[in-house]
Amino acid sequence: MNIVMVTGGFDDLRSKNVRFLQEAAKFGAVHVALWRDEMIEALAARPPKFPEAERLYLLQSLRYVDRVTLVSANIDPISVPDFGADQSRMWVVEEEGDSAAQRAQAGRNPYRVIRKQDLEGFPVPPFVPPSRGSERKRVLVTGCFDWFHSGHIRFFEEASALGDLYVVVGHDANIKLLKGEGHPMINQQERLYMVQSVRCVFQGLISSGQGWMDAEPEVALIKPHFYVVNEDGDKAEKRTFCAMHGIEYVVLKRIPKEGLPKRESTALRGF
Repeated sequence: MNIVMVTGGFDDLRSKNVRFLQEAAKFGAVHVALWRDEMIEALAARPPKFPEAERLYLLQSLRYVDRVTLVSANIDPISVPDFGADQSRMWVVEEEGDSAAQRAQAGRNPYRVIRKQDLEGFPVPPFVPPSRGSERKRVLVTGCFDWFHSGHIRFFEEASALGDLYVVVGHDANIKLLKGEGHPMINQQERLYMVQSVRCVFQGLISSGQGWMDAEPEVALIKPHFYVVNEDGDKAEKRTFCAMHGIEYVVLKRIPKEGLPKRESTALRGF
């Protein structure tokens, strides 16, 4: 398989960055040369918004990324990174980052430019209900997942340890109903896309109900064995629903990945 080389800081990872990585993965196994904190500071004349350990963690969680390597500040940002691999290597860049200097640096390595129009939309696979008689444990989590961050990744990782993880993303109208004007910050299709991009997520879908149990119609489709929430999402309505339907209710403490800061979507508004 080809190795696809991608470089950048990936500071404040958003859907446009994930779409680029998704398209790059169509050419082979994506290896990201991730700029260290001091390199971003030297290039942007400011510290990164998110530390390199957090940026590394986010990138490694994505199903489109095969490997991430931190590169030091003495690397030229337009240079082709050397991953020390023998396989055929391809350098992939976004259209806005394409330049004659980069093409020259690529040398004999294949060089591909992903056009802006190729990054439009948020493609996700269609939902497939679990097969009847399957013995695999199914885990349900629900939420807004607005302004996706490392805390969401950690929550998904812990929940997925119980079985196949199904994530139900709250639809826009219900999020506004529960949280008020200005919510959500990001539309439901884009939020679903970000959730579905996480490696440990088995399937994602958008809720179709109302209130704190807006995922009730989806529960009927998934038939989960576990309903997992964090401490902020622990609601009496959810506990009662699970008790009535024979679903094990699990509450996780909101603890970030070791070495990373605690993150909340609301606190990241305008960050």
